[in-house]
Amino acid sequence: MSAEGFTPQDLNDGFVVAIDIRAKVGEAETVAKILGDLIAPTLAEPGVKLFLPYRSPEDPARFFIFELYCSEDGWAAHQETAHFKAAIAELLPRVAERERVPFVLYATV
Repeated sequence: MSAEGFTPQDLNDGFVVAIDIRAKVGEAETVAKILGDLIAPTLAEPGVKLFLPYRSPEDPARFFIFELYCSEDGWAAHQETAHFKAAIAELLPRVAERERVPFVLYATV
């Protein structure tokens, strides 16, 4: 994406993955670090438009990630990167729940 910012069309064009994560008791800070460490290398991937992890202010063990890829192929390529595989190996033992839901555009802005 350009450094100037995003237009509604930029943000409404691509393949979205919404991820909901709940950390196990005592693991929230480690999960937060793992997700934070994924931002830079993920945004450097050619097929990635956005990678935005959020944390609930009401439940610090609850995380949401908004991922926007150029295409479904971009998502597939992301899952093959070394940084993704390393993060998942560290992350999965620390989470109680993880749901990934892909979305595609059905209406235009």
